[in-house]
Amino acid sequence: MTDKPRYDILDGLRGVAALAVLGYHLFEAVAFAAGAERQQMYHGFLAVDFFFILSGFVMGYAYDERWDRMSLGGFVRRRLVRLHPMVVMGVAVGVATFCVQGCTRWDGSPVGLGTLLTSALLALLLIPTWGKLDVRGNTEMFALNGPHWSLFFEYIGSLLYGLLLRQMRTRWLAAWVVLAALALAGNAVWQGEGWIAYGWSSEPLNMLGGLLRLAFGYPAGLLMARAWRKWKPAATRLPAFTLCALAVVGLLSVPYIGEASLGYQVACVVMGFPLIIWLGARGTASGWRRQAVSFVGRLSYPLYAVHYPLVYLYIHWINTDCHPFGTETWCTPVAVALMAIVLATLCLVCYDEPLRKKLASIWK
Repeated sequence: MTDKPRYDILDGLRGVAALAVLGYHLFEAVAFAAGAERQQMYHGFLAVDFFFILSGFVMGYAYDERWDRMSLGGFVRRRLVRLHPMVVMGVAVGVATFCVQGCTRWDGSPVGLGTLLTSALLALLLIPTWGKLDVRGNTEMFALNGPHWSLFFEYIGSLLYGLLLRQMRTRWLAAWVVLAALALAGNAVWQGEGWIAYGWSSEPLNMLGGLLRLAFGYPAGLLMARAWRKWKPAATRLPAFTLCALAVVGLLSVPYIGEASLGYQVACVVMGFPLIIWLGARGTASGWRRQAVSFVGRLSYPLYAVHYPLVYLYIHWINTDCHPFGTETWCTPVAVALMAIVLATLCLVCYDEPLRKKLASIWK
């Protein structure tokens, strides 16, 4: 089965969004250290919604026209090969850093070996943890590596696409997207917290919010892919990657704007991100720029999968050792960011890509 040409700009934008997530989590840790009520990069959590829409677009582009020669089992194997090696690595890094910090919850209570191993096994299978299996005590769906909650929903999105969405007529898919957008906004208003940043916790209402984020993002991207295939927009001469990357970082970097924040978030998800992806798909890159954009894109998933355990260590270092925080200590989160990028690069080159290549050759 011959792979289609890749959208290099979109790959690069995925990398930009992953770097933004790293920044968002470090700003979150810095805000915690400084005792601030809110962090500076308040809307960075919207990167997940960008990922969901982009995944839907790429899924539709890559697979919509293959179902006459690809089984559902073959599709599932492809998704497993693409996603699960870094799930395993993310759990391994999470266990290692949890042991380094002393195998304790945030309140200082110890976690036994059996509880840790059970939590790790469930995390390897992307099964959410709860109660005593929440080894950090913060109700995280995946306490060893918090951001894996979005990978849990990514798998749900893939199954939803393979079982249902790919077979839906475009008009019904469009109706789904409209209703999901209304449900996403309505749920945020109903829950009354002024944001749509749900999905990370194993609490039922939080999981509902995460499911609604997926229910809009994935089908919206798929709908865009169908429109793209129908209209075949011409390539643009604009510097698409630069413009789109600045737009992504700019939208995610907007600080808290009071009661307007919820409307801003919905506008980003429903209008801003789809427009960025549409422009990015029309862009091209060549030469060294294409190589640079491609590398950033390749790095995006390993970076997303392994960075947060290092942030856990940073928060633990601040919390337990009572390190003061001020302008002179910015070097520490910068060092954490560099460590995360180096670790992700090693995972990409030495583990993820070689293993996926091997698995793909076995599961043809």
